[in-house]
Amino acid sequence: MVCTLAGGVGAARFLQGLARVVPEEQITTIVNTGDDLELHGLYISPDLDIVMYTLAGLVDEEKGWGIEGDTFNCLEILGKYGHETWFRLGDKDLATHIRRTWLMSEGLTLSEATRLLCWSLGVKIRLLPMTDDRVRTIIRTPVGLMDFQEYLVKRMAQDEVLEIIFEGSELAKPAGGVVEAILNCNGIIVCPSNPLVSIGTILSLKGIRDALMKTDSSVVAISPIVGGKPIKGPADKLMRGVGLKVSAVQVAELYKDFLDVFIVDTVDRELKSEIEKLGMGVVCTNTIMRTQDDKISLARVAIEALEKASR
Repeated sequence: MVCTLAGGVGAARFLQGLARVVPEEQITTIVNTGDDLELHGLYISPDLDIVMYTLAGLVDEEKGWGIEGDTFNCLEILGKYGHETWFRLGDKDLATHIRRTWLMSEGLTLSEATRLLCWSLGVKIRLLPMTDDRVRTIIRTPVGLMDFQEYLVKRMAQDEVLEIIFEGSELAKPAGGVVEAILNCNGIIVCPSNPLVSIGTILSLKGIRDALMKTDSSVVAISPIVGGKPIKGPADKLMRGVGLKVSAVQVAELYKDFLDVFIVDTVDRELKSEIEKLGMGVVCTNTIMRTQDDKISLARVAIEALEKASR
């Protein structure tokens, strides 16, 4: 079994490739839920949905989120009623949130609701929310505190970042099966996701970083920073905001206490020796996933790196 840590579009695209290299039933993916929010009375889990829609073949590939060909008629009428509509929820997408909210109102955990949603959409990869407790990623800015989605979507990541807070993480427990998946798998892959508000949120939970350090399995990570820039999203603004350099080396530094191999893009090959000094192996390859072949190729490189590290 392969265990992955994931959040966002980059992870979803990588998992598309991984599912072509490893049988889906042998993959467990631990997904960030720090971005979750409630709008219009509905519980929304953006990273879980991005991964689920992508693996189900429903995602809008151009945007990387939402459902292909979705319409926004409901949102349009909600706007007429005076509701805020900055978070773009399509009509088909709303069905997911309605179903999830109903399941949770009946007493199911987020993990249980996710399992049923995945089963309905034919997703065979085991998706585990990082926790069934409420953890909120909060961004401190000069104009005040705001939820991550408000910072990213409503205000388009324009505010200066002063601090990232994982509210509730000190009390939250990893969801059932999360720590066990890390400890009992054959290899772990940290997907090319935002190191602070996707992977960092998962690592903020008690027991997860310890499990990654304790496991007998090898751990491989793929850099989400290529040539000093993120492929997608505000990782650069967030990293600079908390005093970190925007580089593959910095990401390796964040993971160094549990990482065996770090995969970087070929444009960052000159950083190889610097990263190796942190005590990990380095593989250079194309990490930009423009096509399905790119996704599959990167997944194969990651699996080969796991196999070599395990020898």
